[in-house]
Amino acid sequence: MNLNTLLDLAIMIFAGMFCGRMAKHVHLPNVTGYLVAGLLIGPSVFGLLSEDFLTTINIISDVALGFIAFSIGNEFKMSYFKRVGVAPIVIACLESLFAVVFVVLGLLIAGQPLPFSLVLGAIAAATAPAATIMVIKQYRAKGPVTETLLSVVAIDDATALILFSLAVAVAQGLTDAGASFGASLLSPLREIGGALVVGAALGFIFLLPLRFFKKAGNRLSLIVAFVFAGIGIATLFDLSSLLLCMAMGAVVANFSPDVTQIMDICDGVTPPIFLLFFVASGADLKLSVLPTVGLIGVIYIVLRVAGKAFGASLGGIVCKCDKNVKKYLGPCLLPQAGVAIGLSLAAGKIVPHFAPQIRAVILCGTLIYELIGPAVTKLSLKKAGEITTN
Repeated sequence: MNLNTLLDLAIMIFAGMFCGRMAKHVHLPNVTGYLVAGLLIGPSVFGLLSEDFLTTINIISDVALGFIAFSIGNEFKMSYFKRVGVAPIVIACLESLFAVVFVVLGLLIAGQPLPFSLVLGAIAAATAPAATIMVIKQYRAKGPVTETLLSVVAIDDATALILFSLAVAVAQGLTDAGASFGASLLSPLREIGGALVVGAALGFIFLLPLRFFKKAGNRLSLIVAFVFAGIGIATLFDLSSLLLCMAMGAVVANFSPDVTQIMDICDGVTPPIFLLFFVASGADLKLSVLPTVGLIGVIYIVLRVAGKAFGASLGGIVCKCDKNVKKYLGPCLLPQAGVAIGLSLAAGKIVPHFAPQIRAVILCGTLIYELIGPAVTKLSLKKAGEITTN
């Protein structure tokens, strides 16, 4: 890491802090300011950060998402699920499913080929938890919508992978007579199952040194080491780092009496990491894709939102959830980023002649969802009465 890299990181922090404060003045979440800061200093506008530099700091994104997933895992307490039952699982499955169904049907009605519609529509299931978590933390939101939202965005990663694998298997069967349906399903199931098993194992191992290291500084070192180890193992064995770190956090939440102190330590060290992550995410957004998406992009962006809102509301009705969950949970599920972009690369290999179009639609959707999503989440939680301050 040279001096220019450190200077660029400093510029990112200063820009993020400034735009975060400006966002606060207009009653928008800090994360919106961070994303706008990245967009402004990134290659799309002023070009203070190069694309090569953004590639070299991918590790910051990995670390930030690892800590975010570990934090989400803390919400998976058995006491919570005993109280609410299977509602978060049902809602996560339905909002993911209907996002896919709405987009696929919209594309078919617009005359798009079935394999293309299936693959692009399947990506609609993915939801990015990072921006949502930041809004909840900033405003200290509490209540049934917030509780359900935290669980749903965590489960969403698994449902998105499963739905995508099903769509890809069908699309491959339509485009390649020699493709194996079973093999197409096996890979994501291994990725999900392996991540959960390894993450849970790491969580139980994490509990052992916690008995001997009581000081905050030592525990911070342990947290960082285990989150880094989780990300590294996930990368090494091609597992989902989000699900792995989430499973590790869930074990700690359920089996450690010191979980509150552990999460407080995390909250004390992660703000600059999250700030850099969102500024980098904003810098990766490309304004140039906006004019290229056309009708397909509009169908994807609009119907994904409609599908998630409908599915979340239906799930709330089926599980007899609080009326605010039925009404306000759906709009909180707009953000879409890393997982969707990764799936778009995989989708391009399934229908290669549509790869540029899929990539453009997902990048455009990411730009719009990431910029407006945090503000919509804040507004929804405020209307639900779970945010009491600006």
